[in-house]
Amino acid sequence: MENALKAAFIRLARRRRGGAQPSDGDLAACMLNRQPGVNAFKVISFEGGFHGRSMGALSATRSKPIHKLDIPAFDWPVVPFPANQFPEAEHAEQNRAAEARSLEAVKAAIDAHPDEVAALIVEPIQGEGGDRHASPAFFQALRRLTAERGVAFVVDEVQTCGGGTGVLWAHEAWDLPEPPDMVTFSKKMQLGGFYCREELAPVEALRLFSTWLGDPLRGAQLEVILEVIERDRLLENTRATGERLVAGLEDLCRRYPGVLSGARGIGTFAAVDFPHAARRDAALTALRNRGLEVGGSGDRTLRFRPALVFALRHAAEALDVLESVCK
Repeated sequence: MENALKAAFIRLARRRRGGAQPSDGDLAACMLNRQPGVNAFKVISFEGGFHGRSMGALSATRSKPIHKLDIPAFDWPVVPFPANQFPEAEHAEQNRAAEARSLEAVKAAIDAHPDEVAALIVEPIQGEGGDRHASPAFFQALRRLTAERGVAFVVDEVQTCGGGTGVLWAHEAWDLPEPPDMVTFSKKMQLGGFYCREELAPVEALRLFSTWLGDPLRGAQLEVILEVIERDRLLENTRATGERLVAGLEDLCRRYPGVLSGARGIGTFAAVDFPHAARRDAALTALRNRGLEVGGSGDRTLRFRPALVFALRHAAEALDVLESVCK
């Protein structure tokens, strides 16, 4: 995440210099943390977003106050995330209106900082924020808007990459008019990094570098994992299992309306809501005591993050355990 944001800033600075090399004054000013114009660069992020706890990325993280409390931060714009309601068919108009308001807020944030917004960053599903979703049409509109305004469109796939949504990259499902400018990844991919358009790769050596840069062992592990995913058709398994899991969660919402609501998911990246945090937390403990390990996110959400080998029989067993807790 840190390096992706750095690459976006470097591109914007290079563009503002007209492609010229930095001056001696630029080099001297950066050593004093007083770069004219550069220190005003912005990254737009969404309410509820989580992009990491390191110093730069933390300014784009908006999920929990405890992550940011007492930590100096950049003055970067934050805009509302649509957080679509479920079942989608019953909330179609409400969801369209929420997405339209969010897009207008993005436009306003870019307009308020002309030639200062280097990037807009968004998760395909807001994991830490409570498994919050938006439609493919919303992300398509974001892609068009950022392309028109010259803002890097950064898709944070640290949580969603690696097949949990039934495809290797969650943004594949959006049918974008053109690819994102940058995609970050980690977790299931065994190592952390980003891939990008060639124009976002700094031309000077060592501009993006760290102690942990390059990990051949993790790369070799990932190669084997990808071979097994293809050999065992694990993406197909995840899509089928996810359909069964979400359908089962929707059924539990209908049968226990005082306990569960808002079943949603893509692949096995699934979630459901409880009335409030205390009941959700009590359910997490009860589920764990019955042998089902699931997590909480947001204010009242229970989320599923199973491995790619999680199959139909596992989904059925998990749903039975969840129903026993609902009862």
